Amino acid sequence: MPAGTGPLAGLRVVEIASLAPAPFGCMVLADLGADVLLVNRAGGAVGLSTPPGVLDRNRRTIALDLKTADGVEVLTRLVSSADVFVEGFRPGVTERMGIGPDVLLDVNPRLIYARMTGWGQDGPFAQRAGHDINYISIAGVLEQIGRPGSPPTPPLNLLADFGGGGLLMVMGVLAALFERSRSGRGQVIDAAMVDGASLLMSMMHGLRAQGLWQDERAVNIFDGSAAFYDCYECADGRFVSVGGVEPQFFAEMLSILGLVDEDLPFHLDPTGWPVLKARLASVFATKTRDEWAAIFAESDACVTPVLSPWEAHEHPANSARGSFVTVDGLAQPAPAPRFSRTPWAEPVPVDAGGRDIQATLQAWGFEAAEAAKLAESEVVS
Repeated sequence: MPAGTGPLAGLRVVEIASLAPAPFGCMVLADLGADVLLVNRAGGAVGLSTPPGVLDRNRRTIALDLKTADGVEVLTRLVSSADVFVEGFRPGVTERMGIGPDVLLDVNPRLIYARMTGWGQDGPFAQRAGHDINYISIAGVLEQIGRPGSPPTPPLNLLADFGGGGLLMVMGVLAALFERSRSGRGQVIDAAMVDGASLLMSMMHGLRAQGLWQDERAVNIFDGSAAFYDCYECADGRFVSVGGVEPQFFAEMLSILGLVDEDLPFHLDPTGWPVLKARLASVFATKTRDEWAAIFAESDACVTPVLSPWEAHEHPANSARGSFVTVDGLAQPAPAPRFSRTPWAEPVPVDAGGRDIQATLQAWGFEAAEAAKLAESEVVS
C-alpha cells in the first residue's frame, strides 16, 4: 500500500466491510494517504460488501470471525492503535457484536467512531431498510429531478450514497480529527445519507425563498427546463450539454451557431424557452457530437460533449490533468483533490502484492509470534 504520502499519511483507519457509501468514504481517506485496514467478516453472508475493484483500492485486508470472542478481541486490539473506526450497519448492530462506541472508545478514548447509515442513528426510520432512491425521496431531492409528464428520474445512486453519504462521512471524520487535536478526545459521528442529501439541496431552498425556484418540476433554471441549461441531441444520436447561464456565454454560443441575427427570445425569459429550445435543437441536430465538441473546444460558450463514463478518460481536458488513472488494468477516477506539498501516491489495487495476514497484523502492533499464530487460526482468515 502507498505509505508516507498524501496529507493523511500516518492516519490509521479500521473499516468494517459494508456497502458502497462507507467504502467510498474510506477510499477517499486511503487515496489521501491514510492507512486503511479493511476488515471483512469471515463467513459473512454474500452481498455484505461492495464488489471488488476501485472502491477498495489502497487497502490492506483481513477477515475476522466477529461472531467469536477471539475475533472481537483481535478487532479491539486493532482499534486500540487506530485513529478512526468506520462501520455501516443499522443502528445497534455493532453494539450487539460487542464493538459499539462505548466499548471501543473505552479502549481508545481518542478514537473517531464514524457510523454511516441511511436514516441516522435515531428517529422512526432508523431501523428501516432503504437505498439511495429512498433517502433522496424523503429529503425532497428526487421530486425535483425529471421531465414534465414523467415520473422523477433517479440520478444513479450518486446523491445519497456518495455525495450525501461517503463524502459527508469524510467531512465529519476530518472535522472530528481537527477538534481532537485541541481536546485530545474522540467522538462518535452520526453520518446519515438522508441528512447529507438534504444538505445538498440548500441552494434550492434559498432560491425558492427568493421566488427564484418554483414548486413545479421542470420549470426551473437548473432542472433541464431552461433552453440554456439542457442537453441537445446531435446528428449521431449523441448529445452535447449547454450551460450558458450568463448572457455573455449564451451570446457566444449563438454567435458560433450562426444565430446572432435571428429574432430569438431573451434567454432568461421562461416563456420563450420552448421556442428557443426548438431552434437550438434544430441546429445541434445538423452535426455529430464530436464535430460540435471540436467547434466549441476553444470557446467560453459552455458547450461540451456528453461523454460516457468509459470514454471520459480519453477527453483531452481529463487526459492533460491526469483526472483518471489505471489501476490493475482498469481506468478509473484519480484521487482528488490535489495538494501542493503532500501529493497522493498512485493508487494500487486492494492487497497489492497479495494478502499477507501476518505482516498486516505486525504492522498494526501484534508481535511476530502472535501474528503468526493468528494467521494460522480460524479467527483470522
